[in-house]
Amino acid sequence: MGAQTMTYPSIDWLAITPIIILLGGMMINLVIAALTRAWPRAWYAIGTVELAVAALIVEMFLWHDINKDGARIIINNAISIDHFTMFCWIGIAGALALVSLSTAEYLRRESLEGPEVYALYICAALGAMIMTASNDMIVLFLGLETLSIALYVLASSHRRRAESQESGLKYFILGGFASAFFLYGIALIYGSTGTTNISGIGNVLSTEVFIKGDDAMLLAGIALLIVGLAFKVAVVPFHFWTPDVYQGAPTPVTSFMASVGKFAAFAALLRVVATALPSRAEDWRPVIWVLAILSVVVGSVLAVVQTDVKRMLAYSSISHAGFMMIGIESIGHSGDVDGLPATLMYLMIYSVLVIGTFTVVSLVTRTGDNGSDIGSFRGLGKERPALALAMTVFLLAQAGMPLTSGFIAKFGVIKAAATNHSYAIAIIAMVASVIAALLYLRIMISMWLSDEESGDDKREAIKVPFTAGFVVAGSAFFTLLVGVWPGWLIDASQAALQLAK
Repeated sequence: MGAQTMTYPSIDWLAITPIIILLGGMMINLVIAALTRAWPRAWYAIGTVELAVAALIVEMFLWHDINKDGARIIINNAISIDHFTMFCWIGIAGALALVSLSTAEYLRRESLEGPEVYALYICAALGAMIMTASNDMIVLFLGLETLSIALYVLASSHRRRAESQESGLKYFILGGFASAFFLYGIALIYGSTGTTNISGIGNVLSTEVFIKGDDAMLLAGIALLIVGLAFKVAVVPFHFWTPDVYQGAPTPVTSFMASVGKFAAFAALLRVVATALPSRAEDWRPVIWVLAILSVVVGSVLAVVQTDVKRMLAYSSISHAGFMMIGIESIGHSGDVDGLPATLMYLMIYSVLVIGTFTVVSLVTRTGDNGSDIGSFRGLGKERPALALAMTVFLLAQAGMPLTSGFIAKFGVIKAAATNHSYAIAIIAMVASVIAALLYLRIMISMWLSDEESGDDKREAIKVPFTAGFVVAGSAFFTLLVGVWPGWLIDASQAALQLAK
């Protein structure tokens, strides 16, 4: 027999340049760190920010290239290069840069090593980028695991805190179960459709007719797929890991999980339901409806009764995930054009909000990263009025107050629900938002109005280094800019409506 020639798929190197930049930069960073003397910890952060900015610039050029030449699917139909992908990549690169800057002072304060943390940030960002661009379930799973494994290690990266070790272990065990559900769901969908290609699955399901009872395997696959991704986005009842992991993980890592981790998982869920499963919307939409209602209600109510700010924000993130699920529920209605852009815009806004919020929390927790109870914020308005003012902006935005980005985000998903006549879910979400406002009000009262108690004068002074101050100021500026002038972000999210198929 003659030797067979192996054929390789053609690769559009320009389209994957942002991934190459981050991957190459991560490896160079680790090699240099291993072969040279210890650098000042801020240098690692600056190097990571430079990589993120370089990737961001290339993504802007790719956005323009898609405007000119159109969306496409590359590397043997495995990766989608469209405005949806670029929107997500821009958000991930921006979050990577902001979190890296906020981490620099934390690592110095806690006397922790630097290069490994930043390498894990980049590794997680790479997994997130693969997830958001995937047009194949197997590639999506590989991106999910790359992101997840990096987050497991990051959550337990503070070796001197038992809470950090515990959070990493809990996240790893429960995350393993979620990955198993997700992979089993992929297997069942493959058994039903004969393909793992996301757009291919959509084509098969839109043309084949399943006789009653013959689609049990497909329905089970869809259910398991939703369970796996619902864990990653932390919606009720798959949220149990969130409060403990958010509280125990190093605070900058918590902001990274709440921004990049949520961005990637929601983007993957959006692409799957919009590209692979639109013809089966009647099957998955009621489930998403229930998950959205449970998340906004349970997240808001349980957040109010917490005494630890990191746990408060963890339950708050569950409530915000519920709002994003409202946008996904809207996609299940025929003719919907608001659900996907509204959810994407919510993701971008929330990522910046949560990074700014947790950067302030990281500064307030002081050395040891243990002082995250609400009493630690007492008197912040007198000690650091600018920091307290920025925190107030973030909290008002998360509450959905007008003239902040949070109002634009919540208005977008509720408008999508109302347009599709899902009035019940819209009303429940608005009531839950009012309940959640009590949580943000409690923190603001502690910062501005609470009287000093004995021992407060002996607490460590709060230091605001340049890097963390830049992140807080930049996040607050973005929050107010989008609240006052949202048109450019709305237009960008609308452009993401045309997915490559």
